[in-house]
Amino acid sequence: MVTAYSSGHSTWTWDAPVVARPPGVSAFERLWRGFMSARIGIAIVLLFVLAGIALAGIAPVFPWQFALCSAYLAASLAVRLFMKPVPPGRTFDPQWVSTIGIDLLAFSLLHFLQVANLSFSPLFAVPVLTASVLGSLLLALGTAAAVTLLLLVDASLQALEPEHTARLVQAALTGGGYFVVALLANELAMRLAREEEAARRSLSAARTQAHVNELVIETLGDGLLVVGMDWRIHAANPSARQLLGWQAPEAPASLALVSRPGWRPLAAIAQRTFDTMDPQSAELALELTPGERLHLRVRTRPTSAQDPYSETLCVMFLQDLREAEAQVRTEKLAAMGRMSAAVAHEIRNPLAAIAQANALLAEELSDAGQRQLSDMVGKNAHRLSQIVEEILNLVRVPQQPVADWLELDQSVGGFVGEWERQAQAGARMRLLLNSGTAWVTFDGEHLRRVLVNLLDNALRYASAAPAAIVVATVMGSTKARLQVWSDGAPLDASVQRHLFEPFFSSESRSSGLGLFICRELCQRHGATVAYTRGRAPDGSGREGNAFTVTFRTRASMVPGGAPFDTIGA
Repeated sequence: MVTAYSSGHSTWTWDAPVVARPPGVSAFERLWRGFMSARIGIAIVLLFVLAGIALAGIAPVFPWQFALCSAYLAASLAVRLFMKPVPPGRTFDPQWVSTIGIDLLAFSLLHFLQVANLSFSPLFAVPVLTASVLGSLLLALGTAAAVTLLLLVDASLQALEPEHTARLVQAALTGGGYFVVALLANELAMRLAREEEAARRSLSAARTQAHVNELVIETLGDGLLVVGMDWRIHAANPSARQLLGWQAPEAPASLALVSRPGWRPLAAIAQRTFDTMDPQSAELALELTPGERLHLRVRTRPTSAQDPYSETLCVMFLQDLREAEAQVRTEKLAAMGRMSAAVAHEIRNPLAAIAQANALLAEELSDAGQRQLSDMVGKNAHRLSQIVEEILNLVRVPQQPVADWLELDQSVGGFVGEWERQAQAGARMRLLLNSGTAWVTFDGEHLRRVLVNLLDNALRYASAAPAAIVVATVMGSTKARLQVWSDGAPLDASVQRHLFEPFFSSESRSSGLGLFICRELCQRHGATVAYTRGRAPDGSGREGNAFTVTFRTRASMVPGGAPFDTIGA
């Protein structure tokens, strides 16, 4: 049996024996319908019996006898078609008049009048059983008592003749039997009702627990697979689908670990789990597509069969190693943030003393060489002070900065020229300035920091070919954009998901803060930075990696020197 729970665009599917859904009608209603149908059947049989006796000439049959059985049939049909079952309560329910009352009346008339010289006393079992199974104990005993009285009255009337004195004893024994039947049938019916109620409560609790489990599994950050000994995938949560590149709409039950070559390492660790029936742990590299490798930490747990109808399963927990490393780095960042304020104060005060002492010393220096050295000390002290402030800004509550208005082409040209001389990029670097007179709201030093980080990142992965790095500006219909493009290899999907996270890097020697700082600085100035894989902006058609910064823009300058807003923020 397959049960699917849908949540958004993902589906958690479990292929295992589950508790069946409750039927549309309760056991009480099914019993009620059975008894009402039986009354209809009895009425039809009585009509056929009377018709057979009349046709065979065994005994005289009068029209009123057919009318009585026909009326009983009509009443039984009306109850079955138009009435609904009502569970027994503590008070008297009028519905029992239309069932048990009509049964007692019809069967009593047939029994007392001795229609066709037949004995109709066995028919009294029908109202007794109906009252016992569908009604309360009081109704069951009352119906048995009424039947017993009717039998005793009939036996008393016939016992006036000497040859019929044994009928009184027979009526008493029959009545006693009906009391026993009423007690036993009512006890069995009550036990059935209690068991059904307990089953409904258990089913409700199981459904609630299953829904809770589904929600927990759906939101798990780690991937989860449940695999059988035949390699068939019984269950897969959305995280596992995303990790394994499983975008196809097919259900897990239609796939197996051995059906895709890239999943074979998972099949191997599952086999070790089944062979040893012990938990396993390993770090695996899955090649999902050519050139894309997924590094996973896999933990397995076997589940033994609980009954003959269940099977042994292997539960696999999948964790992306890159995400685990990013989480560790984030925790390190949080720890660094807690102590950064105190460290910054400790660094800021010596820097201030160094800068002040250097300024005082510079006033007394006359040698040109010594003045040059003093200027270098001052500039680097100032730069260290700015770096401290930037690191502090990363852990402070973001505040709206006081933005400068920069002419995009002029600022980018100056910053790129400075970086090109320091990095000695030479022919590998190409600059395309096409934003015209666009002005952007951004702090100049922050823009330099963003551009240098993006260029350093591009230089690390670009080739040595001419124009391997292209910096371009462009003015769109509403926004100005700065793009840093390089001809590096495509990034793995797992890397792209964490590009702008702190301390995340595909190289162990990188700090992983460059792109994170770029994103933070852009957000504080109302800009955005994004990664895409696309063609070079110089029109050469080459594929590469592009980081694009989109700015808040002003199109021109008014005579007073302030930006003129023609586009809006």
